[in-house]
Amino acid sequence: MSDYAPPLISAERVIGGRAFDFSRRVAVMAIVNRTPDSFHDQGRTFALEKAVEAVRAAAGAGADWIDIGGVPFAPGPDVSVEEELRRVLPVVEAARDLAVVSVDTYRPEVAREVIKAGAGVVNDTSGLRDPAMADAVAGTAASLVITHSLAAPRTLHPSPQYGDVTAEVADFLRRRVELALSRGVRPDQIIIDPGHDLNKNTYHSLELTRRLREITEIGYPTLAALSNKDFIGETLDRPQQERLVGTVATVVFCIMRGARIVRVHDVPAAVDAVRMTEAMLGLREPAYTRHNI
Repeated sequence: MSDYAPPLISAERVIGGRAFDFSRRVAVMAIVNRTPDSFHDQGRTFALEKAVEAVRAAAGAGADWIDIGGVPFAPGPDVSVEEELRRVLPVVEAARDLAVVSVDTYRPEVAREVIKAGAGVVNDTSGLRDPAMADAVAGTAASLVITHSLAAPRTLHPSPQYGDVTAEVADFLRRRVELALSRGVRPDQIIIDPGHDLNKNTYHSLELTRRLREITEIGYPTLAALSNKDFIGETLDRPQQERLVGTVATVVFCIMRGARIVRVHDVPAAVDAVRMTEAMLGLREPAYTRHNI
């Protein structure tokens, strides 16, 4: 059981008004980007009506959470706070009654507004680069995802170097968790993410995945955000739109190492993979049983 049942701080949580028991279930987080330059969808859901359609489709396919992004992590032109809010707030409003709403942002100003609008999770890919993000979440009902990265979002960081990538990521996450706690964020609000591919090369991301248990044993529910990422594409020699099988394999592997939230583009395939893995681990009953009964 130790490979897939990490010690969890506050395994039972209420997030976005919905109950989760991370000792028994894995949450599927769908990705909906209102950006013209995201690495995978290439602006497919930039138009508001397309983003809302994607939200409804993800919820209908079984997504537990919907992660809405207005600014990609990757290098690119600056996006103002006002523009980011213009992009994400209408989608938060469209999604909040369908699933837990997460907003992918590194700006405290945006976090405050989306929490007011009904977001249950702030997904900070900068790992509290601005400590005021912790202040924005403290005292609210929202959860905070603390993600490892070396550089600020939207900036280049070529050829990142690590002595021991997993140990260094784990140390970073522990220190940032302590920072969040020191500023009033409750333990039951915190989620951690090792940041696959964020300022990491393929060897780093593979090593992190192989040793993910060292991250999940920190004790906070771990988010694995790995859908269609370059470490999968480079490992399999597959272009962006042909990485689904590699993504599903990586999702299952990460659950076996203790991940309890998985962030994905292809919701139906991920939901089936997650539910089948839960069933094989004895965490979920079959939907029905007729064969040889």
